[in-house]
Amino acid sequence: MYLVMPAPDTECFQIFLDTVAKKYSKELVLLVVDGAGNHRSDELEIPANIILQLLPPYAPELNPQENIWDEIREKIFKNHALKSMNEVNDKLDEAALYIERNPTLVKSITSFPYIAKSL
Repeated sequence: MYLVMPAPDTECFQIFLDTVAKKYSKELVLLVVDGAGNHRSDELEIPANIILQLLPPYAPELNPQENIWDEIREKIFKNHALKSMNEVNDKLDEAALYIERNPTLVKSITSFPYIAKSL
């Protein structure tokens, strides 16, 4: 699931959390987040069916989202000089659809098989 939001702030993150909670209302969602201020704000109201798991600081290698962004940069934004925010938003929509339509790819680039083997 994705939302293109106007700012990386607490208000937008709250909208995202509420949207995820509603879409997956019958499921418990574990959401892995980095230490951005909007992810740990005291102003957030975490929905009952969402658990936020904060990553340790300075550990991008543990953040599966970083791998997704690498894929998006390579496949969607590679060698593009966009001239407007509308073009950026169009590319973000294209990227989101690409990720959404390729769940096997997402699993392969965001899973940590070496962790499962050691458990």
